[in-house]
Amino acid sequence: MSKFFGYLLSPVFYFFFGLMLVIFHPIQWLCHRFFGYKAHKLSVDILNFFLTYCQLFLFNSISFKNSYNLPTDRPIIFAANHQSMYDIPALIWFLRKHHAKFISKIELTKGIPSISINLRLGGGANIDRKDNKQAIMEIIKLGRRMKDNNWSTVIFPEGTRAKDGKVKTFQFGGIATLLKSVPNALVVPVAIENSWKIVRFGMFPLSTGNAIKWTVLKPIESEGKTPNEITIEAENEIRKLLHQPLS
Repeated sequence: MSKFFGYLLSPVFYFFFGLMLVIFHPIQWLCHRFFGYKAHKLSVDILNFFLTYCQLFLFNSISFKNSYNLPTDRPIIFAANHQSMYDIPALIWFLRKHHAKFISKIELTKGIPSISINLRLGGGANIDRKDNKQAIMEIIKLGRRMKDNNWSTVIFPEGTRAKDGKVKTFQFGGIATLLKSVPNALVVPVAIENSWKIVRFGMFPLSTGNAIKWTVLKPIESEGKTPNEITIEAENEIRKLLHQPLS
């Protein structure tokens, strides 16, 4: 039934999702050009509110749980498992007070309404996966911006999407590189559930009637721990919540 309704509802979802991207593309440019970072960020936050709740057109529910009073006066590295592209809008919206930035492929900085312009202007790191030196330098620059502005970063340590929902082994390179620039950063695991189900049939039809959940887990202080230890701890906390075998 999920697939059947997907054939009916996916066009509606894609229409409104695409419409939001087209509408907010010039809005972002105007906000950045004439009013600066704060106005641009506000436009991005509002865009991602609409992108997140476009899931309602598919009868997918949205749940974000955060039981922790996370600081806004120090950088945070949010380490999340990654299941689909639909993980990202909710993270931007629900973590908006933390100014969460992303590490993205440089190819995405061109050709995609709203998304490309945000990647170019939003303050994240756009890396060339074929140029390891460039990638490391971009992440270091992002770390410096985090330190200077008390911004945060969302990182997907798996390195790729888990299309079946099973958590892949976390790689510690990204967290280690960021911690070199912001050694006082708080590392916060975020568990994502059921986002993979949206695209389990592919891009069309999208799946319907799923309970999509984002859960903020207990923060990890980096002091006295190696990046490898921190990464393993974050991975295992996510695995526990998702009831998957520990690494």
